[in-house]
Amino acid sequence: MFFWLTLAALVSNIGTWMQNVGAAWLMTSLAPSPLMVALIQTSASLPILLLALPAGALADIVDRRRLLLLSQGWMLIAAAVLGVLTIVKATTPWSLLTLSLALGIGSAMNAPAWQAIVPELVPRSELTAAVSIGSINFNLSRAVGPALGGIVVAWAGAGITFILNAASFLAVMAVLFEWRRPHAANVMPAERVMGAIRAGIRYTRYAPALDAVLVRTAAFIFGASAIWAVLPILARFSLHLDAAGYGGLLAFFGAGAMVAGAVLPRLGWRLSRNLLAAIAQASFAAVLLGLGLARNIYVVWTLMTLAGAAWTVTMTVLNVAAQLSVPAWVQGRALSVYQMVLQGGMAGASVLWGWVAERQGVRMAIFYAAVAVAAGILTVWRFRLAAETELDLVPLRRPEPETSLEIDPDAGPVLVTVEYRIDPLRARDFTIAMRQLRLIRLRDGAVFWGLFFDANAPQRFVEYFVVETWAEHLRQHYRGVNADLAVQNLVRTYHIGNSPPLVTHQISAQGVQILEQFVPSPDGLK
Repeated sequence: MFFWLTLAALVSNIGTWMQNVGAAWLMTSLAPSPLMVALIQTSASLPILLLALPAGALADIVDRRRLLLLSQGWMLIAAAVLGVLTIVKATTPWSLLTLSLALGIGSAMNAPAWQAIVPELVPRSELTAAVSIGSINFNLSRAVGPALGGIVVAWAGAGITFILNAASFLAVMAVLFEWRRPHAANVMPAERVMGAIRAGIRYTRYAPALDAVLVRTAAFIFGASAIWAVLPILARFSLHLDAAGYGGLLAFFGAGAMVAGAVLPRLGWRLSRNLLAAIAQASFAAVLLGLGLARNIYVVWTLMTLAGAAWTVTMTVLNVAAQLSVPAWVQGRALSVYQMVLQGGMAGASVLWGWVAERQGVRMAIFYAAVAVAAGILTVWRFRLAAETELDLVPLRRPEPETSLEIDPDAGPVLVTVEYRIDPLRARDFTIAMRQLRLIRLRDGAVFWGLFFDANAPQRFVEYFVVETWAEHLRQHYRGVNADLAVQNLVRTYHIGNSPPLVTHQISAQGVQILEQFVPSPDGLK
């Protein structure tokens, strides 16, 4: 199934790149302004910024296969409508932007679910290879699609490229229809969308490994997005190329990206993720600087090939780091946040670079972007990507809390307290260890956390945390991973009591009606 989905994705991605070439080139004819051309990239990326979290939540709580079919069908309709309007010469700059936005909405709903199914299709030990294959697939389409798109635009017009893109979605839909996705048994009540979104935000906020990926992605994409924002203007008005020539530039970019994707697994054996990403980012900055100075088309082709290689190495390393830094239960939401940073950064920065190009020229915009990419390398020292061996994300199944009565899953908030006995001479070390446990509690569902000691008994420490509902607290018992054991065991080493720390669960008194079953009635029954 991974093979067939990869093959179908290749067809669809080729269609998408043909669409991108056709849309950008059509805008240079309808409204030849650097800002309007840059808005094509913004309209495609902005929906990711707005819809990534709801899409990620849906990817985690609904059937991913059905979600993918729905999003693919939506994009098919949007591309077909744009194609028909363009063929009958009814497309305006704003209708082009609107339908590009519609395609972006479909892509935003599709992306988290698509990335989240990869770990379902291959073993975790092969995930890096699977992501590299996906990168090769994407960049092979980047090499072929723009060249085909440029030729089709030159010979038949942009409308035909939009129609061909619409048809390409049928390949993915056909494979998804044949996929018999196994349904994992879930003993917990299904999460609601808003609750799932809040849980995803909490996880992202308190997961240092994922946060490092997000910061590194934002630092790179801010400057690197300039290549997509101003390349059509550079090609048409500075290099004097036609649509086929512009497609050729993207084809050279894709060729370099494809070669880099093929050799990346070998590089990964020799270099750490941090060093590999830093080298690729520095190379991309140098290439941008060269593009700002180059006048010879052969030099530009060479630089675009190198840009494709550097872009792919950087983005693949970050993508793999994002997927390997989160457990399965939150993967769709975590990857949606990654996509939000990536595409949202491209959307906002594209407008900025288009604005700079309009006022100071395309080449100055590229120069400033090169400086921004180079400055982003400084994040390497503060935000280090975790190695795969550092994160043991195998689910840690803890027994559910025992209670004397059946509790409504929606009852809450829930106050959980854990009482420790600590040697006062080791209290400082204990509180330092508890800071790590605090991150785990908040990451997995707590909305508030605190640690107190008893003024009359300095050896008595009480940890407490609040969870929105009883169901959410039960989910905490299923969200832990093996990597958490080291922190929990460290905390337990400070406890000097004869019995384990005392844990209590208290439900908000607003749900006091659930106690009525325990109140004695006049006839003596309970």
